[in-house]
Amino acid sequence: MKIVADLHVHTKYARATSPKNDISGLCEGATVKGINVMATGDFTHPVYFEELKSQLTENDNGLFPYNNVHFILSSEISLIYSQDGKVRKMHHVMLAPSLEIAGQINDALSKIGNLSADGRPILGLSSAAFADELFSISKDIAIIPAHIWTPWFAIFGSKSGVDTVEEAFEEHSKRIFALETGLSSDPTMNWMLSALDKYTLVSNSDAHSLNKLGREANVFDLKTLSYDSIMNSIKTREGFVKTFEFYPEEGKYHYDGHRKCDINFSPWESKSRNNICPVCKKPLTIGVLHRIADLADRKLGFKPESAVPFEYIVPLHTIISKTLKKSEITQAVLAEYSKIIKYFGNEFSVFEADNDQIKLATTPQIAESIIRVKEGKIKWIPGFDGVFGDLILDNSMPKKAVDKKQKSLDDFTP
Repeated sequence: MKIVADLHVHTKYARATSPKNDISGLCEGATVKGINVMATGDFTHPVYFEELKSQLTENDNGLFPYNNVHFILSSEISLIYSQDGKVRKMHHVMLAPSLEIAGQINDALSKIGNLSADGRPILGLSSAAFADELFSISKDIAIIPAHIWTPWFAIFGSKSGVDTVEEAFEEHSKRIFALETGLSSDPTMNWMLSALDKYTLVSNSDAHSLNKLGREANVFDLKTLSYDSIMNSIKTREGFVKTFEFYPEEGKYHYDGHRKCDINFSPWESKSRNNICPVCKKPLTIGVLHRIADLADRKLGFKPESAVPFEYIVPLHTIISKTLKKSEITQAVLAEYSKIIKYFGNEFSVFEADNDQIKLATTPQIAESIIRVKEGKIKWIPGFDGVFGDLILDNSMPKKAVDKKQKSLDDFTP
């Protein structure tokens, strides 16, 4: 059976998250998007964990059916600690196969930090010690380093990360089998590092609101649907059909820069200025593209033999909004979105459809925009220092806009 899975989201118990993000809301949003397996998010939060126990019925397969969606127990943790004379800040996603094991995780972590402070709690624990805590509870727990290139809170982040998985997890690194690419990188960028070949690349939304669900996701073709079958597919890549990916230029840390100074630089521009902001004279926030180039040992375009395929998408709300030149929350955009969803059944079906079907479902202008996105005939003003990238659908070329034919990683990697 073919399923779409989003394994990393947040709930109303995490900071800066929609109050609609609870089990019923996530189920509703997943149905509209076409997601079959939905992360619960934030199971470490005590109040939310009680809700999960009361609202979800546990099967013997590690998943929890709720209406037409299967939930998987998922939560993200923020680790802040010192290592080798530097402060490290890393976010990791953890997946649990049962409420009992999730409860044991909560009991263990509650002795280390305050789990009720945030749906994504902060712990003063190293990645290796964190892994030791979890794997001593169950070897079936999965730890997936989250949005691995984000500058401030990621395993390879330019501000507080390390250069290898082994540096972070030490003797437990052999139990790490997957990495989350994050919104600001795509598989082609990660394939430039041979050290990452042994890790399966997964993609998730990290959504804080329902309309952001599935902006990245994973597609599996499984004989049986269970926690173990999903984990095995990720580990072996058998039945792992593809990932749906953000264009990395849309991610808010793709380029370098300073948001307050309105400086948005490509890596080669930053290098020419010794990575110093020309306005405030302070070090730039080094983005994902730059960081990958610094660690890469391959040219862009190399593809490992066992790599999982991927497909670029742009959230349908964004495409309609840019076409109509109206905010995503306006009635005009929402009406067109509802019309398309009613035609196709869910959002992912739009991106799986052929062009003729798309043309029948909406206006010629919106249909053309969707097709341009599918074919990659778009441009971006890349995201930087916490600012999301800006989609350019027409043939204009505003200042700072880029497309795939412009100077790329190949121009400055060894």
